[in-house]
Amino acid sequence: MSLEQVSFQVGIHPINWVGEDVLEHGDFYTHEQVMGEIAALGFKGTEISRKFPTDKLELKKALNHHDLQLTTQWKSVLFSDSKRHKEELKSYRAHVEFLKEFGCKVISTAEIGGSILNQDPRRGQDETDVNRLDSDGWKYVVEGLNQAGEIAKENGMDLVYHHHAGTVVEQPEEIDQLMEMTDKNLVSLLYDTGHGYYGGNDPVQLLEKYIDRVKYVHLKDVRQDVLERARKEKFGIRKSIRSGLFTVPGDGVLDFEPIFKTLIENNYSGWALIEGEQDPIDHNPYEYAKKSKQFIIDTIGKIRATNMTKI
Repeated sequence: MSLEQVSFQVGIHPINWVGEDVLEHGDFYTHEQVMGEIAALGFKGTEISRKFPTDKLELKKALNHHDLQLTTQWKSVLFSDSKRHKEELKSYRAHVEFLKEFGCKVISTAEIGGSILNQDPRRGQDETDVNRLDSDGWKYVVEGLNQAGEIAKENGMDLVYHHHAGTVVEQPEEIDQLMEMTDKNLVSLLYDTGHGYYGGNDPVQLLEKYIDRVKYVHLKDVRQDVLERARKEKFGIRKSIRSGLFTVPGDGVLDFEPIFKTLIENNYSGWALIEGEQDPIDHNPYEYAKKSKQFIIDTIGKIRATNMTKI
């Protein structure tokens, strides 16, 4: 069995090489090195890294050279501030139009108002407290997301909301509230196994509950011992990542078999990107990605072998 025989599309995020929340991780990599290793591993889909060319033509040239498809790029929004909506929506439209030119079908979107991610990570801050949304905050966020979702739809794309550690939408009740309050036709879900678990969700239950709205997936594993230490010592998300919280599927505590089974049985055919998000000096990205790729192939092969009549 190969990646091409998996019913959904498996790609890999450059965050395995170059950190996005922890900037010292992999800062020495060039985009040529990252793209070259992704291509050598046999992956076709990837997201944008901070090391990738920012010029549109240069980015297209680099992706084409390595035969890579851009799947999406994270877009931060500050809809919790109602006074910023016009500005935020203008910026969102520009981002949608940019991604559309690369054939992307989804826009990874996250509210960062009140978030510990709404800080310049170069300042070394590692706050643990998130300013949770009040009723007005929720109203403004939902209003903004629905409007952003309309912009995405106008361009034949989908807004996929990324529930994320250290933000106002990470815990079970927050994800529930987001899904309940937003228009299901305008706001879909980016399902992230690792951030879901870190936020106190059962990854399988979360996926089963919202599978009808899942249009993009991040496959991330968690080291339980690091998570328990982070909880006990009250680490912020950046310190947790620096301590080795996340790793690639197959190397942590999460059970991916029921996750893959749920995706397959519900005919999910979108992208699912591997995310390790760990220090590449201590955890060689190429080798970890290679092992995780085989783990995914083997696990899905096992599922199909034991469910021949259903899958």
